[in-house]
Amino acid sequence: MQESELNYFKEILESRKVQIIKNISGVNDELDQLNSLELNDEGDHASVNNNSMVESAIVFQQEKELSEIQVTLGKIANGDYGICEMCEDPIGFQRLKVKPHAIYCIDCREIVEKSN
Repeated sequence: MQESELNYFKEILESRKVQIIKNISGVNDELDQLNSLELNDEGDHASVNNNSMVESAIVFQQEKELSEIQVTLGKIANGDYGICEMCEDPIGFQRLKVKPHAIYCIDCREIVEKSN
């Protein structure tokens, strides 16, 4: 992969990383606010619990993506970026444009999804 392409993906990943950190911080602030509310009845408790579960699921997914981005940035630094972890063939440029932190090529991704 050319240096300009690596820089392109690195910028995308760094930008996404910053956005995810902001998102997680915002969600955690919302959870803190929900937890500090004075709740008067069971309906209020149920609503807050439901919102907390949704917010927690969002944070979990964002933290997973952040972890994947961190690994991918390490691969860029090590010169291993864009190589499928299963077949070791290059991951297509278009695939990386859609998901810059992809670890599998399209074919291997389908195999992994079917096996799960």
